[in-house]
Amino acid sequence: MQQSNDITIFKARSIITMNPMQPRATHVAVREGRILGVGDEASLKGWGAATLDETFADKVLMPGLVEGHCHLLEGGMWSYVYVGFYDRRGPDGKLWTGLKSFDEVIGRLKEARAAAADDSAPIYAWGFDPIYFDNQRMTTEHLDQVSDTQRVVLLHASAHLMNVNSAMLREANITKETAIEGVVLDENGKPSGELQEFAAMYLVYRKIGNIFFDAGQTEEGIWNFARVAQLAGVTTATDLVNDLSDTTIANLSKVTLLDDYPLRIVPAYAPSRDAENKALQRVLPAMDNNNDKLHFGIVKLVIDGSIQGFTARVRWPGYYNPPNGVQKNGIWIVPPHQLKDLIKTYHDARLTVHIHTNGDEATEVALDAIEQLLEESPRWDHRHTLQHCQMADAYQFRRMANMGVCANLFSNHLYYWGDAHYALTMGPDRANRMNATATAKATGVRFSLHSDAPITPLAPLFTAWCAVNRQTASGRVLGDSEKISVQDALSAMTLGAAYTLKLDEKIGSIEVGKLADFAVLDDDPLEVAPEALKDVRVWGTVLGGRVFPCATKNA
Repeated sequence: MQQSNDITIFKARSIITMNPMQPRATHVAVREGRILGVGDEASLKGWGAATLDETFADKVLMPGLVEGHCHLLEGGMWSYVYVGFYDRRGPDGKLWTGLKSFDEVIGRLKEARAAAADDSAPIYAWGFDPIYFDNQRMTTEHLDQVSDTQRVVLLHASAHLMNVNSAMLREANITKETAIEGVVLDENGKPSGELQEFAAMYLVYRKIGNIFFDAGQTEEGIWNFARVAQLAGVTTATDLVNDLSDTTIANLSKVTLLDDYPLRIVPAYAPSRDAENKALQRVLPAMDNNNDKLHFGIVKLVIDGSIQGFTARVRWPGYYNPPNGVQKNGIWIVPPHQLKDLIKTYHDARLTVHIHTNGDEATEVALDAIEQLLEESPRWDHRHTLQHCQMADAYQFRRMANMGVCANLFSNHLYYWGDAHYALTMGPDRANRMNATATAKATGVRFSLHSDAPITPLAPLFTAWCAVNRQTASGRVLGDSEKISVQDALSAMTLGAAYTLKLDEKIGSIEVGKLADFAVLDDDPLEVAPEALKDVRVWGTVLGGRVFPCATKNA
């Protein structure tokens, strides 16, 4: 542990600073957890006696990666059964293989039920998405094969939809008479077991509790979240849907105050998670609990749904090739006429609001609301941020730039759902402009990139790779003209994300006065071929001058 006045000089093969005034260095001096100086060994000698640490002599340092849209949910999900299409690695390093058919999904659920100590135990699972199976829809008929007497709940990868079995429908009293948008009916007019968006899913959550989110906000979930982040070189991460309950704040405060906790966390208050709707009465007192590794003070609103779930709000001509029974447009989570006043509550309190807008109609509604709000309540440097903002076109990006609105783009979607967007959700022309990073840069929008973990894996170098290469899982390139450089992608994952969180004076680059947070890499991301960016190896991280090597990954 570094003493308060001790100076440590870390020597590296190379240091990528993300500071345009000094883009490269070989040594960085650290004192009291902050960066004292950056340069070569000779230039740092003037600071006096120092310990030269050569641990990274053959490594590359860059600013600690900043994940501007993810969730503590990533740390809690692993308490439940993973049934996603793609391979995923858990916080313990174990690799879970992806499932390529409904039979494999049902098989893993049956295995989980057989392994349960109690035959009456419910089965909760996550990561499923029917879009990978030719849009075949999961129904009670499938899940009743696992159990028709005990709860079976299957949360989709987007977390905007779920499937349940007949037993859960009965317990939640969901019938053909249930007049709530998002309760899907089959061809016979009966509930199919698919529930779309929060109002419909609430019918289940009110019975089982908000188990997926709550698990991430326990001490164990918070630790698991950090383990996943640290494996990816992340030193600061958001929890972009937090209830800010007394218990959650206590857990976060306790864990982040530990010296060996390797992550800074930025929780966002989400009114959708607060049954008491306390709003500013939650956010403002929470900020009194801020510490070096915990930063309350941002707000998250969700106004539409999921593109691959066909619940995002999109402009004319609507969805391209939706499955039978899916409406041509999505679901409003927040009615448009309510949005301006909702944002105003937090805007007038000088808080930054992060707004989930997947579809371009949702983006337009959000921009209209912000524009009206700024006319009524002008505010310099608000940095309100559109999260996902996947379908924004050039006109909308120009509007963002004019109003000082930031964008956090979901580049991982290009890989994981790009083929489906091309063939099913958006069609070729609109799919080619999804997550338009080059347009964001050209129009002057301050932008970042994200994983939305656990929706996709928390891996910023992979996210940067997606923005640089724009390849789908099948190898198709979506929108060659929207590719950006590796330098720009890395900037988005460091300074760009820090800017959207109003933390760019503390993190995001390696320069004097900032926190000594570094990602330690075995390879130089600016020297490997752009297509190899996702394969750059992470050795570990440094947080406030303390070294955290990665744990060994298990097969």
